[in-house]
Amino acid sequence: MVNFTLEQLRFMMDMPRNIRNMSVIAHVDHGKSTLTDSLVSKAGIIAAKNAGEARFTDTRADEQERCITIKSTGISLYFEYDPEPEYEPEESKEGVAELDDTLAVDAAGSGVKTVEEGEDIEITSKSYLINLIDSPGHVDFSSEVTAALRVTDGALVVVDAISGVCVQTETVLRQALGERIKPVLMCNKVDRAILELQMDPEDLYQSLQKTIENVNVIISTYHDAVLGDVQVYPNQGTVAFGSGLHQWAFTLSKFARMYAKKFNVSESKMRDRLWGDWFFDASTKKWKKSAKTIRESNGKIKRAFVQFVMDPIIQLIDAIMKEKQKKVNKMLKNLGVDLKKDESELRGKPLMKRVMQKWLPAAEALLEMIVRHLPSPLVAQSYRYSKLYTGPADDEFATSIKECNQSGPLVMYISKMVPTPDNSRFFAFGRVFSGKVTSGQKCRIYGPNYTKGSKTDLFVKSIQRTMIQMGRTVEQVPDIPAGNTCCLVGVDQYLLKTGTICDGDATDCYPMATMKFSVSPVVRVAVEPKNASDLPKLVEALKRLGKSDPLVSITTTEAGEHIVAGAGELHLEICLKDLQDDFMKGAPLKISEPVVSYRESVSGSNESNHALSKSPNKHNRLYMYCEPVVTELVDAMENGDIAPSQDPKERARKMADDYGWNVDEARKIWAFGPQEVGETPTNMLVDVTRAVQYLNEIKDHVRAGFIVATSAGPLCEESMRGIAFKLADVTLHADTIHRGAGQIMPTARRCMYASVLMADPVIMEPVFLCEIQVPNHAVSGVYGTLSQKRGHVFHEEQKSGTPMMNLKAYLPVMESFGFDSQLRASTGGQAFPQMVFDHWDVLNGDVRDETSNPGKVVKDTRARKGLSEGVPAVDRYYDKL
Repeated sequence: MVNFTLEQLRFMMDMPRNIRNMSVIAHVDHGKSTLTDSLVSKAGIIAAKNAGEARFTDTRADEQERCITIKSTGISLYFEYDPEPEYEPEESKEGVAELDDTLAVDAAGSGVKTVEEGEDIEITSKSYLINLIDSPGHVDFSSEVTAALRVTDGALVVVDAISGVCVQTETVLRQALGERIKPVLMCNKVDRAILELQMDPEDLYQSLQKTIENVNVIISTYHDAVLGDVQVYPNQGTVAFGSGLHQWAFTLSKFARMYAKKFNVSESKMRDRLWGDWFFDASTKKWKKSAKTIRESNGKIKRAFVQFVMDPIIQLIDAIMKEKQKKVNKMLKNLGVDLKKDESELRGKPLMKRVMQKWLPAAEALLEMIVRHLPSPLVAQSYRYSKLYTGPADDEFATSIKECNQSGPLVMYISKMVPTPDNSRFFAFGRVFSGKVTSGQKCRIYGPNYTKGSKTDLFVKSIQRTMIQMGRTVEQVPDIPAGNTCCLVGVDQYLLKTGTICDGDATDCYPMATMKFSVSPVVRVAVEPKNASDLPKLVEALKRLGKSDPLVSITTTEAGEHIVAGAGELHLEICLKDLQDDFMKGAPLKISEPVVSYRESVSGSNESNHALSKSPNKHNRLYMYCEPVVTELVDAMENGDIAPSQDPKERARKMADDYGWNVDEARKIWAFGPQEVGETPTNMLVDVTRAVQYLNEIKDHVRAGFIVATSAGPLCEESMRGIAFKLADVTLHADTIHRGAGQIMPTARRCMYASVLMADPVIMEPVFLCEIQVPNHAVSGVYGTLSQKRGHVFHEEQKSGTPMMNLKAYLPVMESFGFDSQLRASTGGQAFPQMVFDHWDVLNGDVRDETSNPGKVVKDTRARKGLSEGVPAVDRYYDKL
């Protein structure tokens, strides 16, 4: 039975101090959706017995079948949370209780507060609204994680206690810190360490400590001074341990409160003792702080975490699994756990699940971390606003976002589109950062291509309805104030994927910052209908597919090919399944073999021999040369450290100090390109001319030629990457009419193509970072498969306490098709690879030699695009004097 009403949810939305917006993020299969079930169950939406197996937030049929999350799903939950005050010792109490095993278990069970079923919940200052988004863990769906993080303030990072920190854990954590989102940590699957691996409690402690250290290393690596220190520590209550599948979890605060009463010490002091090198000697009733203590005592003295936390849990689980019913009954009595008649008849794992759920309910531990340690919108927006809003930091919109002002001007960001149940329309899902969004309200809608003052990608329309997303369903409400996530109906035809919404008369409002994705759509296929009559249906279906996924790229070539690009094989497979089943209603399609995006670049410079191109009327000449941009500067442009929007003088100084550029040249950067949606510009057009007449009059035309050229290079019409084009000299006709756009723009493009072909052109291929978990005895199969696929291992690590090896390798995307099946065949199905796009790498060889790797790539790509055979000669673009 649901514990709250829609009216209670709406009432809570007006109390930003008691709202928490949070995402659940992790590596694939570390247990996000099963863990989320515990909160959904506590809210009364699903039954406790089904929690952990229902995966309520996996709303699609293929998510349930594949047992992975594909789309991020939002749900709003209402809770009553009234934390017990911290225990302080009584002055009159004398002595310290001696802690034997039974007493440890006895103390650990006290103080569990439960809400009786059917009890009316009134809204108090102890009421909380949690807007939770369960996000995917598979690397191919990282864009869904980015969309979820943009509209939340806190993140529950879930890490498998056995596997530890994996490649995607680092990726999502880096994304979260980039959005200034505060993390808390859940070490999941502790039950596997106890039941399957039967790890020694001391080894389990060491494994957990290493996992927490690895998480903190990542957090400190991407430190943001504005966010402050957000590392996680068990003794501060920002780390929980437990099992999402069996729905039990605890923080050290839980045990500290119980033992503080027995020891008659303050709770905070006890919490510090339960983690780290603290040991309690029961014979002398004294605490010791020395790593030698265990060795010297021959195992009689144990670490406090082992003695007071893990031992009671392991004893109870062991007694239940071995069906020692008398011992179990005695323990349950000491713990104060009452089982109903039908529950007491359970045996084995079902009984263990019920007992642990009642003793250490996961929802209680998660709620404690969420409410106490994650920020409310009121707090979070005060430091996030400068990253979110692109306008001045002191205008009324920025101030209102900073204060989370519910009566201020409306500013809302749409992070993704959610298809309606019948796939005919889309809900626009996002977050209100300022003001209040109301049904029927007239709004300005900014698309991702809108710039302040322009009319491009700008609409003034009315919102039809405002809704709250509740997993697979939506609930209608009249309005939604700042600090909350929501769905809008009626704006989907004006937005492609993301956008900003503000008041209809707010002409001074700037758009919110666009999201940066950690993956790129590098794997592409061409689609066409089997029946020519279905072509209009395909065009419409592709538009809808483009809306439904934050990352998927839909393009149409000049030859009329429809190209669908995704992050990897699985992402592309899901997109094509949605296209065919949902948007095409089952109409048959022809799908090409997957192909890979490449980039064109240069490895040398033609500074000593400038390229020359004359305008069609022969009255104007452009002289140009190009050179490669250093890798560090390309990375800085991709990370946003060097960006077109920065102040030119500040940017020039940074480029001079950090990357060795001439400061005068850096101040005269005319443009960055290519300027395609979702593409980070990594090429530059620089003016290095001296005393040229009429130069400013052709600046825009040269810039337009540069943007066209960098979008489709001379080798095989792929985007360029990491090239600085330098305009060395210009000869112009005195009359304006002879140097218009038609004369200058194609000339600039040809001149850039010539300079690329004169400066040792190269092809760059995308490379995956591949993390593979494999047992020791099957490692040789991994090396053999990688060597066949041009991959190489650069790091290997043994997982302590397990027979598993963790390998990290680089694998070209071109070679990744079928890699999973080949790897599993060579390792007997025991290797589990996870691939994430990592970097672009130069293909070694001469692009003009068709027998070399880059030569084959150029030849195949040109053939596929219907271009003439072979790399064009320089003479095609270079004009002789």
